Amino acid sequence: MAKEEHKHHSDEKEETAANEVPVDEESETVSGKSAEESAEVKDGEETPETSEEIPEVDPLEEARAESKENYQRYLRSVADLENYRKRALKEKEELRKYAVSGLVEDLLPALDNLELGLLSAEGNEAGKSVAQGFVMVVQQIKSILQQHGLEEVNPVGEDFDPHAHEATAHEASEEFAEGKILRVHRKGYKLQGRLLRPAMVVVSSGIPETANEES
Repeated sequence: MAKEEHKHHSDEKEETAANEVPVDEESETVSGKSAEESAEVKDGEETPETSEEIPEVDPLEEARAESKENYQRYLRSVADLENYRKRALKEKEELRKYAVSGLVEDLLPALDNLELGLLSAEGNEAGKSVAQGFVMVVQQIKSILQQHGLEEVNPVGEDFDPHAHEATAHEASEEFAEGKILRVHRKGYKLQGRLLRPAMVVVSSGIPETANEES
């Protein structure tokens, strides 16, 4: 009898143990179920990237915009090229005009000495005939220089201009008003309208003081 009861209790324990689920396996089952549910929720949700709609680009409009931009670049390139061409022509013309400026400027002192020698020879009877021949030479030299754009500056009676004249002295004058040029010691010259050498002049300081007192 005691053996049967003991056997009965043993069978109940085995049945209970068989029905019990291990804790670890139950946790794994719950965790697995939670992971699957989370995955289903994530699959059902829309991500921000997929929810935003990407605007469609019209290929024709894109081609038109690109064509317009290329045309504007073409116009700018043509304008730059035209400006460069004009600038190059201007520089070339200026170079041609003033290429002889150094040579002409070096010749001016020799021309001054020739004119001074002619003035001195005209006062000498023996040298007048020789001076006449040199007058023709000076005129020929001036004519050649004028063909290259040389202009003579002889401003007697004009207003004194510090940008074109160099004052060497001031003298009182009854003939010329104050600020007028009385005499020219050395002629000035321009080349192609640009001042090459200023004229050395004597400027009037107005009527003498004695004349003012007498009046």
